Amino acid sequence: MPAFRQVGEKQLPNPVLCMAWSPKRDLIALANTTGELLLHRLASFQRVWSLPPSECTGKEITALAWRPDGKILAFSLGDTKQVVLCGVEKAEILHVFPMQHPVTCMHWMEVTEENSALSSFYNSEDESKLFLPKLPTLPKSTTSKIFSEEKSDEIMNLLGEVRLNVLVLGGDAGFVELYAYGMYKIATLTGVSGTCRSLSLSSDLKSLSVITEVRSADNNPEICYIQLDTGLLSDCLSEVTRMARKFTHISTLLQYLHLSLTCMCEAWEDILMQMDLRLTKFVQEKNTNTQVQDEFLELLLWGQSSPELQALLMNQLTVKGLKKLGQSIESSYSSIQKLVISHLQSGSEALLYHLSEVKGMCLWKQKFEPLGLDSAAIEGAITAVGSFSLKANELLQVIDKSMKNFKAFFRWLYVAMLRMCEEHVPPELNKMTQKDIAFVADFLSEHFSENEELFDRKGKYFNVERVGQYLKDEDEDLVSPPNTKGNQWLKFLQESTHLKESPLLFPSFPQKSLHFVKRMMESVIEQCLQKPAEVIGKSVKQAVFLPLYTVPESSENTPRLFELPSLWNDKKAKMHYVLFCMPEVSPSKLYLLRKGTDPNRHIPNSVMSIDLSHHLDNTDDDNAAAQPNYIYSCLDARFYDDEMLTVVLQGSEEENRRRVLAQLPLASALSCETEFNWQTHLRLDQQSGAIPCQELVLGNQWRELESMKAQFVAVNGIRKVACVLSANLRHIRVFEMDVEDEDDEGADSQNASADQDGLDASMTSQGPGEESVEAEDEGGEQKGAVFQKTEEHLESEEALELS
Repeated sequence: MPAFRQVGEKQLPNPVLCMAWSPKRDLIALANTTGELLLHRLASFQRVWSLPPSECTGKEITALAWRPDGKILAFSLGDTKQVVLCGVEKAEILHVFPMQHPVTCMHWMEVTEENSALSSFYNSEDESKLFLPKLPTLPKSTTSKIFSEEKSDEIMNLLGEVRLNVLVLGGDAGFVELYAYGMYKIATLTGVSGTCRSLSLSSDLKSLSVITEVRSADNNPEICYIQLDTGLLSDCLSEVTRMARKFTHISTLLQYLHLSLTCMCEAWEDILMQMDLRLTKFVQEKNTNTQVQDEFLELLLWGQSSPELQALLMNQLTVKGLKKLGQSIESSYSSIQKLVISHLQSGSEALLYHLSEVKGMCLWKQKFEPLGLDSAAIEGAITAVGSFSLKANELLQVIDKSMKNFKAFFRWLYVAMLRMCEEHVPPELNKMTQKDIAFVADFLSEHFSENEELFDRKGKYFNVERVGQYLKDEDEDLVSPPNTKGNQWLKFLQESTHLKESPLLFPSFPQKSLHFVKRMMESVIEQCLQKPAEVIGKSVKQAVFLPLYTVPESSENTPRLFELPSLWNDKKAKMHYVLFCMPEVSPSKLYLLRKGTDPNRHIPNSVMSIDLSHHLDNTDDDNAAAQPNYIYSCLDARFYDDEMLTVVLQGSEEENRRRVLAQLPLASALSCETEFNWQTHLRLDQQSGAIPCQELVLGNQWRELESMKAQFVAVNGIRKVACVLSANLRHIRVFEMDVEDEDDEGADSQNASADQDGLDASMTSQGPGEESVEAEDEGGEQKGAVFQKTEEHLESEEALELS
């Protein structure tokens, strides 16, 4: 009876570059060579969704990692040097941040340490909800390429659980960075040699294990193990968690403000520029020397207009066009006004609240000064947010004034054009008081004066529309800044020597746009966020550097993310494990290196090997001697849990080339009492003969992988599942590891109907939060038939499904 139950098989159209199981659900994420990200379910390996490559994000996925709660999937892109956080429920891109170097590997871990200070923080963390209103949902974006739906709730969900989790990223030239909650960079590490191949941060935050590829003196690539002492993070765990949580709130709010401003820019329409452009064209084409405002004033006072102005109004602007323009301005300005009041001001208030709390942390120097918190930098960030709030309030005043002005102007112009057409003027529009005439005259005087400087900069003489300039993402000054003449408060400030430069007052930047002030605010906040990352990064020291072996030539074409060594953190024993092979030295052995998460802790029997010579057939002891003692080599190996390895083995002899999926218990290997004396001036492969060896104890925990050139495996011991990938990176099989396949009363093949019943049961037992999947024919296929198909049949079937 074969061990493990096969529950799905698939031949994929594109080679797979990396795969990772969800820590909480029976879901596996795959990335292929086209840059597509796929999510599949265990049951029959059904596809839940796919995220196609995008010009905005990139097309070369280099690494994958799940957030520990299984709700966010992180992936890195080599061509654009970006890291993307994707929501699992709807395949939505929630956050994108750039990197200085391409990311080659990533690891997302959760801190398991507990103390009384952390417990009180976990319980009181949401107290901000008592003081701050819930941020309103953003309207649907129409033009944004990345954020295409309502995402304010999803953006805020980026925070996740209060318990600290850290996304560790590694790349070329020793580049390593740590991101708290996947959002806020808490450490930038320097001094790591070579290119990172794998990472594992211990759950107690005491050390970081790194596998790197280093060029030796003779220019040969060597695999090395590095252990970095991250003791500052461990010693200040409570303070790091509080600081990181606050800065993650701040990063999330900056994202929210950015999306709000994007929605405001979309609400502002190009149709609002028509008046400016048509007036400019009128100036360029008219033959008289009279000013445009004089032409309109004549129309206002005497009801007469020049032929040129009449042609402009009746032929280009038209009565219908004027009515449409007035409606567009009112609708656009109202939308922008609502977004400023409900989104920008609410987001700014929340930002000020969290920055003020960070300022309070800065003042507790005994606790937070070692982490690099700088009170002066935080003060600068608070001031920048205050300036942004002032600029948003200034925009509100401009919108309010513009709406009143345009309403009066368009009402008068509409009546004048109706009279030109000799059409009936409604009585309610025909009444115009002396006050109304003075109001329109002031509007014409202020907005309709020809501006030669503006023509040089923008190609037009006029700037009747004053709101759009605030939403332009430009460094230039505002074309028409607000008129502050007669402002008693500003006059008082200028005359007061004490208040003029007071730090209590936020600078207003009257000449700059809202976009400019927002970018300045983001820059100041980013600088104050960077200081702790630099200080914590400098505190990290290299504790262990062990050269393991030279890179075998046979692995040059293997995708990096599938290559050994494999890292594992045993949270209970507080140990780092490194699992690797040295095929050019000992092809039939699997090696295990152990290090304590505390770099100062000595671990006996730190290096051992497992002999893969074994007869795998389940036979009686009397017949065991008659079976050949085959030698196997290890193609891939991963930690299933703290006590078990999952391996893909291949027979090393001509008469035995079969491939096997097996579970190896670690108990016998860890019971080795022989101490290995490591010669530090030599690589491990140069002294492999002295490494203590344990024989393989397998039992019946294995299964032959027929009709498949199995090469790689991905496992999840929590969910008790495994995914095996072929050497061509296209053929996949998935297994439930704690269930055996059932025989059909002595029949050689599996019972198709029984397997189908099991498939149906697994499909109906899917998690409540998972997306429903359409039954694309593959759900109705008989599983026994699927198992017996050759790879050629699977390929043809996949082609049919995709067509």
